[in-house]
Amino acid sequence: MGMWNEVVSMFLNTLTPKFYVALTGTSSLISGLILIFEWWYFRKYGTSFIEQVSVSHLRPLLGGVDNSSPINSNSSNGDADSNRQNVSECKVWRNPLNLFRGAEYNRYTWVTGREPLTYYDMNLSAQDHQTFFTCDSDHLRPADAIMQKAWRERNPQARISAAHESLELEDCATASILLAEEEATTIVEAEKLFKQALKTGEGCYRRSQQLQHHGAQYEAQHRRDTNVLVYIKRRLAMCSRKLGRTREAVKMLRDLMKEFPLLSMFNIHENLLESLLELQNYADVQAVLAKYDDISLPKSATICYTAALLKARAVSDKFSPEAASRRGLSTAEMNAVEAIHRAVEFNPHVPKYLLEMKSLILPPEHILKRGDSEAIAYAFFHLQHWKRVEGALNLLHCTWEGTFRMIPYPLEKGHLFYPYPICTETADRELLPTVFHEVSVYPKKELPFFILFTAGLCSFTAMLALLTHQFPELMGVFAKAFLSTLFAPLNFIMEKVESILPSSLWHQLTRI
Repeated sequence: MGMWNEVVSMFLNTLTPKFYVALTGTSSLISGLILIFEWWYFRKYGTSFIEQVSVSHLRPLLGGVDNSSPINSNSSNGDADSNRQNVSECKVWRNPLNLFRGAEYNRYTWVTGREPLTYYDMNLSAQDHQTFFTCDSDHLRPADAIMQKAWRERNPQARISAAHESLELEDCATASILLAEEEATTIVEAEKLFKQALKTGEGCYRRSQQLQHHGAQYEAQHRRDTNVLVYIKRRLAMCSRKLGRTREAVKMLRDLMKEFPLLSMFNIHENLLESLLELQNYADVQAVLAKYDDISLPKSATICYTAALLKARAVSDKFSPEAASRRGLSTAEMNAVEAIHRAVEFNPHVPKYLLEMKSLILPPEHILKRGDSEAIAYAFFHLQHWKRVEGALNLLHCTWEGTFRMIPYPLEKGHLFYPYPICTETADRELLPTVFHEVSVYPKKELPFFILFTAGLCSFTAMLALLTHQFPELMGVFAKAFLSTLFAPLNFIMEKVESILPSSLWHQLTRI
């Protein structure tokens, strides 16, 4: 061996077991302190300090680009707690854009052999029908008495037969509604039946309107007739939208909202938003959002993601992640990213459907706000609107994961909205056909790599320190063997250098 080997061997022989104990103990202490700091920073800010520093400061110096780096939000909590809505955590809502059973859901079943609706979902619809389409005085009118029993029937054919029986006695609006929803096999047939129901429904509404103040019975009947009329007009507008008469649908929905301004629970504005987006009438979309995107109203994925789409539309056609990393985000880009952050926090399941990272299914008749069912219902109708805006999906792709990291941790905290309910997964499994659909659950915040790395390093060095303290001689032998193996490639290189260079020159270099 040459002179270099002698130097290395002399250095290794001078190391005592106490040195190894001190080295491993100090390493364990330092890595433990780093672990504690990293854990505290992650619990407070939801991200790794080392990762954030490396992404924010080191990567730009090295010329790298982070497409999904979190963007600081200027939104403050402020009075968020006082504005949080006192609503039931897992209240199930009627899907504002639910499909027609006969013309759409049943057609899917005929083609695929799969049932798109769960029993729980259909049972909720049956309860809705009984609530909105019946009243205590129905037994006084034979046709309404038959329909009162029909809405309770579980067998679809029995319901359809009862509706025909009711129509044989007299014109009955609710009987026509049932046939339009469940027997009509096309939207055109459904529209004809709804127009027939509209004539009857308007006559009943006018009569009950005149008598509503004559007693509780008449008031209940007028309330039922109002619900029936609103339902018919809304479904007629949806038929127009599905048949390509979008402007007509917009006019019908606007007239309906003016005629019954207090029935916000039906969320008719969501039908209007979808129709306006189809017309690419973004100014009117913004006007509707300004009216309904209010803290006093229950939020929805449609409200949040439509607001994000409009903000993204202003910058998405020219947005480039590489350019943004070099010059930073402009004010308009920051507003768009903050809007996406707001939408992702409200419902984190939507982006994967919009980006087609997960396959869509037919939306259910009921949805759970902030759940997978709402995400499916939104993406099913609005994916085409995101595709129509150039660059919008690219901006969403570049920012949604980064903005998700900014959601407060632990998940029980809320930032822009009330805390995310923990019961959504259970309710969504009841609403969605889990036989052929994997229910999306709230994305878990995984521990950053550097926390896991420092935890492993701390544990490993602590174990080495303990073993070195207990078995100093044996661990000294292992340490010398390890260091000798580590220095072996360097020894090999130095030997080659010694063999090539003249001995006199090598002697002069070692002296220097």
